[in-house]
Amino acid sequence: MKVILQQDVKGQGKKGQLIEASDGYARNFLIPRKLAVPATAENLNTMKQQEKAKKAQEAAEKAEALSEKLKTSVVKLTAKAGTGGRLFGAVTSKEISDGLKAQYGLDVAKSKIVQEEPIKAFGTYELKCKLGYEVTGTIYVVVAEEK
Repeated sequence: MKVILQQDVKGQGKKGQLIEASDGYARNFLIPRKLAVPATAENLNTMKQQEKAKKAQEAAEKAEALSEKLKTSVVKLTAKAGTGGRLFGAVTSKEISDGLKAQYGLDVAKSKIVQEEPIKAFGTYELKCKLGYEVTGTIYVVVAEEK
């Protein structure tokens, strides 16, 4: 008989796991003690929804932690310049993403970095970063002249 464990059961499995147990063990021990429920379509669907919610919660917590790390991280980039402090080209979100990974080990996709306008001059910039559902972070970027 297939059952879904509601709690960790020694020798059988962990909470939320689908296991195959003998009929007597499931009917006489696991189910009456609320250690497991029968693996019906409804219970399987409930189990999948709970797993999905748990993964979403973990992703939100991870995004919050990344947001906190970004607040203390200042990305320092160098670029070639022309006359008047203007850059040749612009600093892109890919360069910022690569700088975060190289300098702090933080992995932020370039598509999540929001730039209203490209960075074309030296200075300090504050950019927004969409990390997850309603979770945003702030990236501080310092662009200096390459020597």
